Amino acid sequence: MADAKIKVGNKAPAVSLPDQNGKKVALKDLAGRWVVLYFYPKDDTPGCTVEACEFTSALSAFEKLDAVVLGVSPDSPASHLKFRAKHKLKITLLSDPDHKVLDKYGAWGVKKMYGKEHLGVIRSTVLIDPDGRVACHWPNVKAKGHADQVRQKLAELAAG
Repeated sequence: MADAKIKVGNKAPAVSLPDQNGKKVALKDLAGRWVVLYFYPKDDTPGCTVEACEFTSALSAFEKLDAVVLGVSPDSPASHLKFRAKHKLKITLLSDPDHKVLDKYGAWGVKKMYGKEHLGVIRSTVLIDPDGRVACHWPNVKAKGHADQVRQKLAELAAG
């Protein structure tokens, strides 16, 4: 069960991955800020492009709420760099080719496509509060409209 690993209120699992420039990004270095950690299957595919573009469009709204948006996929930093350039993305993309972080967050597992089962990235999002705890978890996400869903939830939690 994918969502069994992540529980609201628990400490978020550690993250330390290279971004699109090969620079390490660690969750512990973002303490004191909200973190939107979203997991997506593959750079430059239709759903992933929609999601990344929506997060980019909403980035200033997230920044006003003192949140950083991080996208995670198994793609390489070089792939992330091309994806960002092609679609003028402003969000940070992290590379997890070994699925270590994807697995810790329940975002790597069995998926069904065209009646066949295979291992892959389960599109999901975790909102982490400034204390490093899981504030909200979306275990199975539809790309279109999701960034706005996350922004609304963040605004509600940040105001509370």
